[in-house]
Amino acid sequence: QVQLVESWGGLVQAGGSLRLSCAASGRMFSRHGMGWFRQAPGKERQFVAALNWSGGRTYYSDSVKGRFTISRNNAKNTVWLEMNSLKPEDTAVYYCAAANLYYNNPRAPVEYDYWGQGTQVTVSS
Repeated sequence: QVQLVESWGGLVQAGGSLRLSCAASGRMFSRHGMGWFRQAPGKERQFVAALNWSGGRTYYSDSVKGRFTISRNNAKNTVWLEMNSLKPEDTAVYYCAAANLYYNNPRAPVEYDYWGQGTQVTVSS
């Protein structure tokens, strides 16, 4: 069992930066791949970024590649999403998620067993 709590969302102007944090509890955290997803009003949940258990492999959606960076520290049970050059279209609720131990596709929400409550990110133009 893994519990996830996101924090440090907020309001930022276009071109600005935010660093989201996801604090995890549970002894199995270091075994899980982790991901960030987002959902804007009226839209489906969208993959943003993911990384494997060690952080050695990372994955990004085309819309954030080169602007966002995902990282983790297993000793601190924490995953971060560094977001730079933010755009109004990045506005959404951002969710942290822990993948099941045998996941194949880090971009698919169905591969994730545990989800946080989400944190709002709003980018003004």
